[in-house]
Amino acid sequence: MSVAIRIFVPQDASARSVGADAVAAAIPARHSGIPISVVRTGSRGLYWLEPLIEVETPAGRVAYGPIDGGAPEVHELLDAGLLSGAAHPKRLGDITTHAWLESQQRLTSARLGIVDPADIDDYRAQGGYAGLDAALSMAPADIVRVVSESGLRGRGGAAFPTGIKWQTVHDQSAPQKYIACNADEGDSGTFADRMLMEGDPFSLIEGMTIAGLAVGATRGFIYLRVEYPHAARALARALEAARARGHLGRDVRGSGRDFDISVRLGAGAYICGEETSMLESLEGRRGEVRVRPPLPAIKGLFGQPTVVNNVVTLATVPVILARGAAFYREFGMGKSRGTILLQLAGNVKRGGLVERAFGITVNELVYGYGGGSATGRPVRAVQIGGPLGAYLPESQFDTPLDYEALTQRGALLGHGGVVVFDDRVDMARMARYALEFCAIESCGKCTPCRLGSTRGVEIVDRIVKSANGTRAADLALLDELCDTMEKGSLCGLGGMTPFPVRSAMTHFREDFERS
Repeated sequence: MSVAIRIFVPQDASARSVGADAVAAAIPARHSGIPISVVRTGSRGLYWLEPLIEVETPAGRVAYGPIDGGAPEVHELLDAGLLSGAAHPKRLGDITTHAWLESQQRLTSARLGIVDPADIDDYRAQGGYAGLDAALSMAPADIVRVVSESGLRGRGGAAFPTGIKWQTVHDQSAPQKYIACNADEGDSGTFADRMLMEGDPFSLIEGMTIAGLAVGATRGFIYLRVEYPHAARALARALEAARARGHLGRDVRGSGRDFDISVRLGAGAYICGEETSMLESLEGRRGEVRVRPPLPAIKGLFGQPTVVNNVVTLATVPVILARGAAFYREFGMGKSRGTILLQLAGNVKRGGLVERAFGITVNELVYGYGGGSATGRPVRAVQIGGPLGAYLPESQFDTPLDYEALTQRGALLGHGGVVVFDDRVDMARMARYALEFCAIESCGKCTPCRLGSTRGVEIVDRIVKSANGTRAADLALLDELCDTMEKGSLCGLGGMTPFPVRSAMTHFREDFERS
């Protein structure tokens, strides 16, 4: 009996949104007598080519895309010789040699689009669990030391050194410790967490297990946003497989140490992306910011020492343990070591996931990878770091994407979301949007955030509609309000909302002063 030829079709939510499920359903079980097996993978991140399919041939995988013609195009491709990797206008060849992928430095995202996210053997065949293998042979303090020496900083926004956080939890004496993964990826233009959970969930599970061994935690929680149902299903399958193979639960891999993970769904509150609000929600209360100190590393979930990291941070840990701190530190610049997953979105020709070492410039990202705006018009502004990130004008597109360089520009890298705007954007309107977003999403605990954002919307409305000579005074008042929000808010929602507002006022003043 002949071996089935495998065709890989992504089950990533973005690929599904443009017809990947219909493409998969249109592939028959046999064609011309040849058996076919459809394998659902994650996306490789070239979203302008989705749905992208790959067929396994003796010479390797051959890609075709975008398959946007549905079932008729699938049948036409099969008749044209898809199963042998035949020539076709949609044939892309070995997708790993495509300029978009070939120039990347994929460490955290190395398996995306390659492995079956539900197949633990496939994960191991692609280097998975090598990090846990290494960690199981080390003392907890040595695991923490490796993570510290790698230079890994949190990829969720604050960029706090991961090793310091882990060391703090490690050093606490407590009857119970926790690992809490913040998977409430709510920033506009971000999707790296979702891609990893849908396309390579074992990397997150492995990273959380290593963290548990390092600090002495026996329980882990993934706080997942309810808007990610495909990720929830992928995680459930992967967790079940990991437990069945002894990678989770009692006596992990015969080590004598216990660690297990549960998934908890959030209710759609943006504020729960802030770590203490997330902890409140995990404990069954309204998501509301906690006053600090104490820090979660000392008194976190249920009052116990807790490591709080996001998906990308934890999914990066396995490669550090597998290949060593020195290997990971070779990537990056200054105090920004390793690679960053950049999510390119907005008005851009080629959107998707780019993993590069810190130091790539905005210009390289927007034009080299993105190909400029989708409309073909000049790019006027780029917002980096989600809805609370600053707007960079074209004159600053030479800025390297690293934490310190962006701080010098009054900006932040955040979770690595990069949203592109062409020359038709109204930046006064975008400043108003940032304030309105803050007003809607505020937990309401502190006055600068709760009231300041609402008053800010009113001030911007007066500025753009001003006809009575009060514009200059209102611009000064808006700047003063931003100062109050930045310095007086309890968390980053109110404290960072001034970033987009002030950057718009500074670099695009003319949009606020139109008569």
